[in-house]
Amino acid sequence: MLNFNDITWMLSQGFFQRALIGGVCAAVLCSVLGVFIVLRRQSLIGEGVAHLAFGGIAAGLFFSIYPLYMALVFALFGTIAISLLQRRKIVYSETAIGILFSLGLALGAVLASMAGGFNVDLFGYLFGSILTVSQDDLIFVLVLASVVLGFALVFYKELLHMTFDEQGARLAGVPVSYMDLVFNIVVALTVVISIKIVGSLLVSSLIIIPAASSMQLSRSFKGTMVGGVVFSIVAVIDGLLISFFYDVAAGGAIVLISVVIFALCVLLKRFFNRTIVKTEVEQCDD
Repeated sequence: MLNFNDITWMLSQGFFQRALIGGVCAAVLCSVLGVFIVLRRQSLIGEGVAHLAFGGIAAGLFFSIYPLYMALVFALFGTIAISLLQRRKIVYSETAIGILFSLGLALGAVLASMAGGFNVDLFGYLFGSILTVSQDDLIFVLVLASVVLGFALVFYKELLHMTFDEQGARLAGVPVSYMDLVFNIVVALTVVISIKIVGSLLVSSLIIIPAASSMQLSRSFKGTMVGGVVFSIVAVIDGLLISFFYDVAAGGAIVLISVVIFALCVLLKRFFNRTIVKTEVEQCDD
């Protein structure tokens, strides 16, 4: 049972402060972009970029380069490659994502085996290690978060138009092809930001699940976005606390809490729908 002294001590620790700031940044960015991604039915792109970034992390550890820098390079390369393959109609986007998904995992496995197996650092990047966020990690996260959030704020209307009516956006003069590319690059940045928090294998869950949860209850786009942000922050903070006090994998705890929130939202939606139907039937009987 937590008491005031435990919480005060925990909040006074630098590593917990860094974890909290980094986790909240990742939660906000993932949930904001997640609404666009889910509505555009592009959920696989986060998964593909995350696994390609894993190859970059393995390369960084193998060549003694800061892993998140290499993850960023690989993620950007993968995003541009997916767009080129799709635009030139070489393969469908899902196929391109699958190819790069496999490339990232295969490269990571080969480099890990050459280095003598999976070490603690690589395992942390796979499943998240939020409590080990360093000062350099936090600065890196904050810089990328500023870029992503700035893009979302500046081009909010264009993204909204593209999400619900892509053809109408083209007719309105929105450069849809270029905006798609830039949006995918921003998704890649968000994935890299979140890898230290929940790990490359689980990062897509932080993008998809809070947005899907909020969509169960909200009837407006802004409401869905706000709800997704709230659900995501709750999951990250609760997961962080569980990881700290019970010594379990933070990434897994965050995702499990997100799934619980999603299940509760589904149940609440069904309850409210049944209540509304029952009320309408009773009114008709009267």
